[in-house]
Amino acid sequence: MEIKYEYTRKRSEFGRPCSFSDFLAEVTVDIPPDPSLADDFIPQDPVDFAVQEGPVMALHEVNTDRVQVSTQGVNHVEGGWPKHIDPKNSELTTRYREEVEREEVYTRSVQRLGSLVEHYIRQNNTIDIYEEYFEEEEEEDEEEEPPSYKTINVLRDPNQPKRMATRLSWHPDANRAVAVAYCSMEFQDSRKDMCFDSYIWDLEKPYSPELTLKPSSPVVTLEYNSKDWYHVLGGCYNGQIVFWDTRKGGLPVEMTPVEFSHRDPVYGACWLPSRTGTECFSGSTDGQVLWWDIRKMSQPSEKLILDITREDQLKKALGAISLDFAPTMPTKFLVGTEQGIIISCNRDAKSPPEKIANIFSSHIGAVYRVTRNPFFPKVFLSVGDWTARIWTEELMDSSSIMETKYHTPYLLDTCWSPMKPAVFFTSKSDGTLDIWDFLFHQKEPALSIKVSIEPLLSLCVQDNGRIIGCSTRMGTVFLLEISSGFCTLRKNEKTLTSSMFERETRREKVLQDKYRERLLREQERARARPEEQEDPQEVFKQAQADFLANIKAERRRRGMEDPRE
Repeated sequence: MEIKYEYTRKRSEFGRPCSFSDFLAEVTVDIPPDPSLADDFIPQDPVDFAVQEGPVMALHEVNTDRVQVSTQGVNHVEGGWPKHIDPKNSELTTRYREEVEREEVYTRSVQRLGSLVEHYIRQNNTIDIYEEYFEEEEEEDEEEEPPSYKTINVLRDPNQPKRMATRLSWHPDANRAVAVAYCSMEFQDSRKDMCFDSYIWDLEKPYSPELTLKPSSPVVTLEYNSKDWYHVLGGCYNGQIVFWDTRKGGLPVEMTPVEFSHRDPVYGACWLPSRTGTECFSGSTDGQVLWWDIRKMSQPSEKLILDITREDQLKKALGAISLDFAPTMPTKFLVGTEQGIIISCNRDAKSPPEKIANIFSSHIGAVYRVTRNPFFPKVFLSVGDWTARIWTEELMDSSSIMETKYHTPYLLDTCWSPMKPAVFFTSKSDGTLDIWDFLFHQKEPALSIKVSIEPLLSLCVQDNGRIIGCSTRMGTVFLLEISSGFCTLRKNEKTLTSSMFERETRREKVLQDKYRERLLREQERARARPEEQEDPQEVFKQAQADFLANIKAERRRRGMEDPRE
């Protein structure tokens, strides 16, 4: 018997869910049992039945089209100035403003716009939308990130044998690249397979240099031009000054003739903020500071001999091993010498001896770096022997106002933080980088980083103060990113730093005055006493007796006294 039941539905209703409803049971078919089939029945024991209670699931997958993402940005710079005016040079911008203010068009424009601007100013001042209604409630300071660092990149000298990375210079355009000078400074290094090349590295492609600079002699120092980003200035080991245009490749565009160049390696070369952006000056251990114009490098435009006796004699000159120039003080510069003396020079002086303005007896050994504070130009930092010291030009022929503790290894380089006035960095000969915050602690560094086992020769920090470049004796450059606490200016930090420098300056002045008074009193006592001739033998015996007595007292204090004595 075939049993079936048909469900009919319109074509338009296909696919729609069925709608069932409850109704009373009814018998549709009645099949009576057939006894004849009982003989054919075979019972099965046991009988298993499987019932699945779970619902039937369906799995669907969809693959969407990938969205193409592009990163774009806009770099805003100060504009509106003529081409020959550098917006970063305050002297040129001030002079140009004064010229514009003298014109009649400027006066008429100000008078015409003055009433309109005054109307809107009064309208804005009617209601103070920025009024603080709860000034008495102090804002809770956010928890500062603990001092930390991380290594974000490592640049290695691609040549063999390895050379020293003697100088770093960041690209002025958002620090996207770094120029590294490679040179062997070891005495009488006569390796014939030594390479002379220096490199410019792109930070996004750290495995190979972006541009290879090919000088005629190894480069000791490199410096980017802040006005013309594609101009690079270099000082060579043989005393020549070299100029590159990175748009034209790695070969020098111009270089100074050997007979008019320095006679020793050029340890410092700086660009000057001139109208044309083509002037620079250099310093060397031959005792000379020379001024150049890259448009005519056949001979120096000006010369200064670093003779502190002011006799202008080259044989008495001190060797320059570091230079510092700040655009905020366009006529002054600092020179660190091999003899441990810092010379403050003024280019606008009438005669060469007058250009040596002040002399600071700073360190026992060579002054490896001297640099001005970016917030307080009269305050500068020097590093040499085992300490880093802070000086001020307000105290002439005086000692430093602040200094770090004496370290066991030598200090080789230093630089200020461009974001915080009391933070500076020092590198040591044991491969350690110290970060100091004198507002926080003056005896110990805020953070000490073991960068390498090789001495750290050069430091250079980016404009944001977050990334520091450290170069080693084996030509490796480490790029370190420090925590935000070292590059975020706190509230009133600049005022507190200024007060700290002023306090230490006053303290040093008081000590200096007391020292002079004591010298005067001793001179007066010496004049009042009759002249007595001291016997040198008696003086020696007395000093020897005092020395032995001190040694015996110290041994007794330590419990080391010999019972036989």
